[in-house]
Amino acid sequence: MSKQVDVVCVGAAIVDIPLQPVSKEIFDHVSYPIEKIALTLGGDALNESIILSRLGANVTLLSRVGKDHMGSYILEECQKNNINTSSVVVCEDVETSINIGLVTEDGERTFVSNRNGSLWRLTIDDLDLDRLKGAKILSLASIFNHPLLDNSALVQIFSKAKAEGLIICADIKNPKNGECLEDIREALSYVDYFFPNLDEARELTGRKGLNEVADIFLDYGVANVVIKTGKDGCFIKNVRETMQVPTYQKAKRVDTTGAGDNFAAGFITALLDGLSIHECGQFANGVASVSVEEVGATTAVQNREQVYDMMGISSTSTVE
Repeated sequence: MSKQVDVVCVGAAIVDIPLQPVSKEIFDHVSYPIEKIALTLGGDALNESIILSRLGANVTLLSRVGKDHMGSYILEECQKNNINTSSVVVCEDVETSINIGLVTEDGERTFVSNRNGSLWRLTIDDLDLDRLKGAKILSLASIFNHPLLDNSALVQIFSKAKAEGLIICADIKNPKNGECLEDIREALSYVDYFFPNLDEARELTGRKGLNEVADIFLDYGVANVVIKTGKDGCFIKNVRETMQVPTYQKAKRVDTTGAGDNFAAGFITALLDGLSIHECGQFANGVASVSVEEVGATTAVQNREQVYDMMGISSTSTVE
């Protein structure tokens, strides 16, 4: 008998090629030797799925890849990480998306991506929503990351998830085609936990302060707003409580690629464990802090013990 699915992750499964370290003067040189060029897994849904699985969740991935070397690499790595990919669509006429990551000395990065790749071509028809039956949580890894998943498609996904009794979590990326917050008003009203980072939240709302930014999302119907604030951790607000949850300063910051996806995976893991929202924020900060210590979105986090060590607690302790 197969195990109950804990989380269904919907979104991008791609390959990242991070270049590190680079500076803004890279194009001033004919040749630019750097310390490291790597081939790593990437894409919000794939990153979340891998970290969730390593932290103990049973995960199903819904995505699209090309019938090519990179697509095969992704599926093989998913198998190694115990992720169910039976509903990942493999297309002969689409190339698997590749992101070239330019990573600076302090760990910040810019991506160069192929706008004709699988990430840009994912549609509602690629998603086997019957996979939601019996699951506990739906994670829509990033609103706006897939231009063809518009508000109507998101509502279709979210309404199906609600009908099946799932908790809905969602992250977001900066719009690719000039979309605005109003374009996803109905979709946001279904979201139980929303994970924008501060820059994204400010751009979407046109507000600066954490409280006023969060209030905009609450007004749109989001139940719990969880704003990722980088080195400061996260800011959480709902109709009952408001809190800032600090991160762990001992983390050695090497590469921030995928830190937000690791945060989301950590938060969802803590939800599955039945922890309080404050404890979820702490554990998510711990996972994100571990994730930035190596190059690549899924390279660093391998197990819960690393996270507990980052948090300074034993595996048998209660998060406080």
